[in-house]
Amino acid sequence: MALRIARSVAKHGVAASLWATREYSVLPSWVAAEAGIKGATTTTTTTTSPRRRRKFGLLVSGAALVWLATLVGVSSVAWLIYNHTANVLPTPVSEDAAGKDGFSEERALRHVKFLTDLGPRPVASTALHQAVQYVLDQALEVKGSASAAVAVDVEHFYSKPGSIQLEGPVFSGKTLVYAGQEHVVVRVRPQSDDGNAQDNSVLVSAHIDSVVTGPGAGDDASSIAVMIEVLRALSSVHFSFKNSVIFLFNTAEEEGATGSHSFITQHPWCNTIRAAVNLEALGIGGKHYLFQGPESWVVDLFAKTAKHPAGMVTIQDVFHSGIISSGTDFQIYREVQGLPGLDFAYMDNAAVYHTPNDKFELLKPGSLQHSGDNLLPFLFEVATLPDLAVHNSTLPPGPYSVVYFDVLGLYMVSYSKDSAKYIHGVIIVVGLVLFQASVCLSGVTGLIALGLAVFAILLTWIFAFGITLLVARLVVPYLSSFAIPFIVNQWMVIGLYGAPALFGALLGQHFGHGLLVSYLAGVHTKLMQTEEKGTPDQGTKEIIATRAQSLAEGEAERWLFKAGILQWLVVLGLGTWVNAGSAYLALAMVLGPAIAYGLIEIQLSPKQSSGELHWLTFWLGMLIPFVLTSFPVIRITYLLISKLIDIDTNPGSLPEWFGSVVVGALVAAIVCLMFVYLLPYAHRSGGFLLILGPIAMLAIVVLGLLALNVFPAFTPNLGREINVVHVINTSNHSVSSSYVSLASVTMGRLDEEARVMNDTGLFCGESDGPDFASYVVRYGCRKKVPLENLENDLLASLPSLEVIRDDELQIRQTTVNLSTGASYRWALAINTDKIQSFKLETPSEAGPGELLVPQANATGVNGWHKIQYNSNSTDPHEFVLTLYWSNNSVSPDGGNKSDGKLLSLRTDANIVTGATTAVLEKLPPWCVNFGKSFAPYYLAYLAELEVQFSGATVKHTVA
Repeated sequence: MALRIARSVAKHGVAASLWATREYSVLPSWVAAEAGIKGATTTTTTTTSPRRRRKFGLLVSGAALVWLATLVGVSSVAWLIYNHTANVLPTPVSEDAAGKDGFSEERALRHVKFLTDLGPRPVASTALHQAVQYVLDQALEVKGSASAAVAVDVEHFYSKPGSIQLEGPVFSGKTLVYAGQEHVVVRVRPQSDDGNAQDNSVLVSAHIDSVVTGPGAGDDASSIAVMIEVLRALSSVHFSFKNSVIFLFNTAEEEGATGSHSFITQHPWCNTIRAAVNLEALGIGGKHYLFQGPESWVVDLFAKTAKHPAGMVTIQDVFHSGIISSGTDFQIYREVQGLPGLDFAYMDNAAVYHTPNDKFELLKPGSLQHSGDNLLPFLFEVATLPDLAVHNSTLPPGPYSVVYFDVLGLYMVSYSKDSAKYIHGVIIVVGLVLFQASVCLSGVTGLIALGLAVFAILLTWIFAFGITLLVARLVVPYLSSFAIPFIVNQWMVIGLYGAPALFGALLGQHFGHGLLVSYLAGVHTKLMQTEEKGTPDQGTKEIIATRAQSLAEGEAERWLFKAGILQWLVVLGLGTWVNAGSAYLALAMVLGPAIAYGLIEIQLSPKQSSGELHWLTFWLGMLIPFVLTSFPVIRITYLLISKLIDIDTNPGSLPEWFGSVVVGALVAAIVCLMFVYLLPYAHRSGGFLLILGPIAMLAIVVLGLLALNVFPAFTPNLGREINVVHVINTSNHSVSSSYVSLASVTMGRLDEEARVMNDTGLFCGESDGPDFASYVVRYGCRKKVPLENLENDLLASLPSLEVIRDDELQIRQTTVNLSTGASYRWALAINTDKIQSFKLETPSEAGPGELLVPQANATGVNGWHKIQYNSNSTDPHEFVLTLYWSNNSVSPDGGNKSDGKLLSLRTDANIVTGATTAVLEKLPPWCVNFGKSFAPYYLAYLAELEVQFSGATVKHTVA
């Protein structure tokens, strides 16, 4: 009987095909012995039935403990790799050690300290003027001490008025208008210049200004300090350059990158620039990461010269996806001038971005040294290139063409996306062919087994997301009075969402694994029984069932492991299809495990075992993926969680649970992707409950800590971001209402803050306003300010919108006089349902005024086109706006089709009124002010113009 069973196993169906491919050669010892199969690996016979073994499974805990230990080991290794890559910074170099032509963080820190001591440096502020003068003085000092081999040209550049209309998340539906901006521009060139060096240069850029709410130590005083120190070192060399290096210390970046636009479109040196390097910050301190690099030759040159290479194409993908709605000056250089180049950013402490906590004290030692040590040798190399002009002068805006990433901060890899597509395509095709071959060899049974393994992967996602989102949507909001209680203590995300996600992933795959094992055991049982003559007795049936179960469990682990490879093949295909540079992560997650599986699990001789998966298969397979994926995955997670603190750009527009659900979904996806190769090992020895228990306990403990408020959601150093604005509504040159508005760009209600403030005059709730032209407060708090309490000087700065001409021509044209009072920063929203285009100019009694915006399309977002204006305080405050109506907005008799707002104006003043001060002083210590290009200053005047021009005087109409 046993001989017949062995022959059947070796001869028929899936068992025969798997034996033939040497993938599954485990046979029961009694079968192998009687079959006479030499070298076949045998399993130990046991009389314990599968049911009995599961009944006492909790006592067989070895495999469960090994799995949990592996989980801890995997997490620890990933964290160690991340910590080494992110936090190992170069030792700061002293002034004496650096010498004249080296970079010294000690010197650079003095510049950061001076700039931050000035306080916030918004456009048109005294602090910004002082900062510009300081940079100018430093540049002149460098010029005076430059070596004889180089010439240093220094300019204090004032721009003419201009405007920007671009596509993308930051600029879509907007026109940015500027005037009177000042920059410091420095050019380092060879002293004996034949003209070639002046005609070919590389630009290095950073911005001096900051938001109105913070001193901007990271954003962007650190970069300014690095530039000053690099400028000094570069001007001290004693050999001749072949190209020039231009240093642009610009302003008004925080107002929509208008400063860089004014330089790149107006300065006579802009046509000599062949590449641009921009230094930015999404936080403060840490490494200065390359996160945008469109062209391979520039990235390759950086990879070749950088002492401490740091770059993440993954951040570039996230940035370009619009998930992080922000922009840098590099976008201007790229889209307006078509320049290749590099964009760097500090990313530590991202949650303090644009707040008062972006301060000098948070700078990590070595941060500036890291930036300078990378930038200085790169510029040396570019300055001595004999063929800079040949490399590239302009590029059409479009997808970036290079993949780049560093390995442990020691070496940078870069290659073209065309090469990446070719490599990915080959791997995908080869992988699918191998899967097809495996299924063909296994027949219909193998196809069903693969389908069940894929179904188990699907259940992994369903259960992981289901349980995690349940916790994120219902449990976390119920236990915490804050919408995102994990910003300060981000490790809590592991317990709040990581543990439920892993619990769900294990549970889902366990069900799928059970189905797969049941099917495979049935196949093996049927094969073994086919050769039996007559009906086998009960003892034989139990023996066959035991042996079939043993074979099925080993096969199931392999099918699940291979299904994990298939999952990552799909991710690789999707990443390649959308042209994502970070698809290299999926490539690593395919190749590492696939190679390890081929080396260890696929048998080349009958002597090799094919029972349960070897642990070596997992560790060897994940070696390369660990190194390549740990840092970007953890860093991206950290960055995205940190950016949730200012995601509610229209305060109250997002539900309170939104942040919790977003983080839960992100963590669940990471668990399903990164642990897919570990999950198949979890179903051994009946110790499954021992695995689920500690994971569930971790979630319960952290949820308990959340409920008890053991760890604060916000602190004074990492606070909830709010806007406190004194709003004055105007109509016909008079004040209609006055109040202080308190709103938060950090999602969630303000109940706890209102309770702490205990201000009986403060009312919180949902509203339809105020409309600040650039954004709308959907939920906030408001406190009335009696009109008699307004200071007289506030009444002298009222804005107005006055129709001075309304011509019913072929295209209806309306001319509006726009007065902004004393404000140098204003925002205007134009109703795009009514208006198709517009023109903006300054008035002139003698004739046409200065044209700021030629007739431009009023492309809209949510029905409004937004104009944002910033200038020097000495520039005009009177404007003429010409509106060109859409044909479908006018009825046949020339009248308007409907009522509503035609224009909505906000003018800003950097003034903290007494009413605003009273609210600010009562704010809880965990609240911090937040600034952005679209956000109002501390005092904002609002004015509107109705479609029917109600309350406005039409001075002239042509019938």
